[in-house]
Amino acid sequence: MSVTDPIGDMLTRMRNAIIVGHTLVALPSSKAKVSIAKILKEEGFISGYEVVDGKIAGSKVLRLRLKYVGERRERQSVITGLERISRPGRRVYTGAKEIPWVLSGMGIAILSTPKGVMTGQRARQLGVGGEVLCKVW
Repeated sequence: MSVTDPIGDMLTRMRNAIIVGHTLVALPSSKAKVSIAKILKEEGFISGYEVVDGKIAGSKVLRLRLKYVGERRERQSVITGLERISRPGRRVYTGAKEIPWVLSGMGIAILSTPKGVMTGQRARQLGVGGEVLCKVW
């Protein structure tokens, strides 16, 4: 089954896993998804990720370990919201000066720039704009 929006699929799988309280999410791997997972790990939104071989020869699987705080019944996810901004049907680009703030700096915007996939804050520091992939808070 082909997916027309792989990044949207990744965010939806994460959102669904958070709702039911899973700690592990498995999804098909790609360079873009691995770079997004790396950013989420660096920013403290997930506890880790790994790329492993899939059951089908040649396929790779990206496993994300979601991060929670609290004990058993009061356990809550570190990620409270995920929003896909730029979609295949509507691409959203921004300049370096118009990069959106997420919850006054409490969340992050993830951008695809000519210098690679990075957070909005890093893109502002480098003075580059690009495609706004998603927001995480």
